[in-house]
Amino acid sequence: MEAKIGKATLELIQGDITEQDTDAIVNAANRSLLGGGGVDGAIHRAAGPQLLAECRTLGGCETGDAKITKGYSLKARHVIHTVGPIYHSAGKKAPELLASCYRRSLEVASENKLKSVAFPSISTGAYGYPLEEAAPIALRTVMDYLKNHPEIQLVRFVLFGKDAYHAYEKALKDLLYIAA
Repeated sequence: MEAKIGKATLELIQGDITEQDTDAIVNAANRSLLGGGGVDGAIHRAAGPQLLAECRTLGGCETGDAKITKGYSLKARHVIHTVGPIYHSAGKKAPELLASCYRRSLEVASENKLKSVAFPSISTGAYGYPLEEAAPIALRTVMDYLKNHPEIQLVRFVLFGKDAYHAYEKALKDLLYIAA
């Protein structure tokens, strides 16, 4: 599914984030930035050991913030690492922290003059954020950012599995309907 937001294109696809040829892919990282499971482990494996070496120099990352590295063996030139909230631990701050992940990742992309970014569904795996709650927060945050930042030309959500794709597709349709 695809939508125009300002001058940018917002895409939803089902696939593998490590295969994206965007300027940057976003890593749903843990606070250490030293690799882990899920998306984080897949990105570290695909990028090669240089990614871990560079991440060791960054001093970790706070929940809701983002940091950038090179992409190394990935098709993407950069990896933007962001730390999503652990759903049950974050409590009432979970939506605010999740929105911050997407916003800060896009701010880092803009600061580094990147034009295309691919996101996974942040915090919806091991961190337990329900897809039906996370998808509208992710999409609304990205759409709001794109309206005021024409330098970003493409944001692609690369969703793992049919459930994630359908949750994002429904949320995007709902948000586009509200905006119409």
